[in-house]
Amino acid sequence: MRKFKTESKKLLDLMINSIYTNREIFLRELVSNASDAIDKLYLKSLTDSSVQVDQANLAINVAFDKDARTITVSDNGIGMTADELEKNLGTIAHSGSEEFKAANAEAQGDAVDIIGRFGVGFYSAFMVA
Repeated sequence: MRKFKTESKKLLDLMINSIYTNREIFLRELVSNASDAIDKLYLKSLTDSSVQVDQANLAINVAFDKDARTITVSDNGIGMTADELEKNLGTIAHSGSEEFKAANAEAQGDAVDIIGRFGVGFYSAFMVA
């Protein structure tokens, strides 16, 4: 069987530019990812007594460093293990949020309402990188 090769950078550029027409959309996507991380932590706390959440301290921060020409989006949500990072960011169009919804659907019913769906929002940052 013949294997096909891909130029990952070109494929990523094609995918991103076909989905996003506005370069500034990356910021909305990163904030949406942060929001999902906070929602996932809160939802997990409803079914796992070992997870304690103080809702007043949940936060998304956006910091701009003009000199370094960087924008940092951070949150104190659920986070990811090294394996989750590899799976979620190392596989284009893999949605960790969809996986989370499926895993928690029985416990939460229709209450699982998080933004992420297609697993490509993070990659929009490459439009401006």
